[in-house]
Amino acid sequence: MVLIISREDIEKILTMEETINEVEKAFKNLSLGKVIMPIRSNIPLKKYSGIIYYMPAYIEENDALAVKVVSVHPENYKYNLPTTQATILLNEAKTGRLLAIMEGGYITAMRTGAASGVATKYLAKRNAKTAGIFGAGIQARTQLWALTKVRDLEKAYVYDVKRDVMEKYAEEMSRKLGIDIKPVTDPKKLVEESEIICTATTSKTPVFNGEWLIEGTHINGIGAHTPDARELDTITIKRSKVVVDSYEACLKEAGELIIPINEGEITKDKIYAELGEIVAGIKSGRVNDKEITLFKSVGLAIQDAATALKVYEKALENKIGREVKL
Repeated sequence: MVLIISREDIEKILTMEETINEVEKAFKNLSLGKVIMPIRSNIPLKKYSGIIYYMPAYIEENDALAVKVVSVHPENYKYNLPTTQATILLNEAKTGRLLAIMEGGYITAMRTGAASGVATKYLAKRNAKTAGIFGAGIQARTQLWALTKVRDLEKAYVYDVKRDVMEKYAEEMSRKLGIDIKPVTDPKKLVEESEIICTATTSKTPVFNGEWLIEGTHINGIGAHTPDARELDTITIKRSKVVVDSYEACLKEAGELIIPINEGEITKDKIYAELGEIVAGIKSGRVNDKEITLFKSVGLAIQDAATALKVYEKALENKIGREVKL
């Protein structure tokens, strides 16, 4: 029997605290060499301005074995569909049998927010009180949610090219998180007022000027994940201590790094560490309140596998989901 777990089921049982905890352990295991994670394969769907990824991973510590199929279609707003849609298959490592099929879009949003939460925990100033979010979709929601779990935020700003969307975001997230969130029409104001910045957009070009960054800022760049796209400009990369989710994945997929490397503006040595190396204590995180830190993430299958296993365990515990015979 296979357990079918819907998005509604997952929303009932998965917390951000749990997701951050599982993702943090997954990053640590990655840098300690205790996972098997082939680089994800993808099929560009240029006819529809989209892309689909196939993302397998196995984490030895807890036997999390899963594969996610995820599509990213920025023009899905035309069809009243989310930009990101996904399905996760969870297998039993011991036998290979299929344990569960679950909706992966919400897990993707949660684990992506959680990754920024982990990065912020180790890289942002300990007394950071303000955050700025570029973008106002589901990813932007989980980004800010995760930040509030690792820092005592008092105020946040949001910028989006669609004014009505960012105003709705500010209203909804203020109510959900209990902090003051202001929509802004000037991206420069957001950058100058924020100690932590998250970019969660579908933009293929930089969303702000790196010269605007103030000392001590931490940035989470999570929206761009193809070699030709970047939310952050070369100035931002040059001014930052750069931490990545995976050396291999980012040097293959992160336009923020690939473009300036190809232009001769930086070298691969600009990457200071993988996040897992910092979690494991192999390298230090932030060392003073003046340095600008940057976490660049393209998203890893270990995040999905770790989170999917937690969802499955909680579904069994709470008797949630529907069993079917395939």
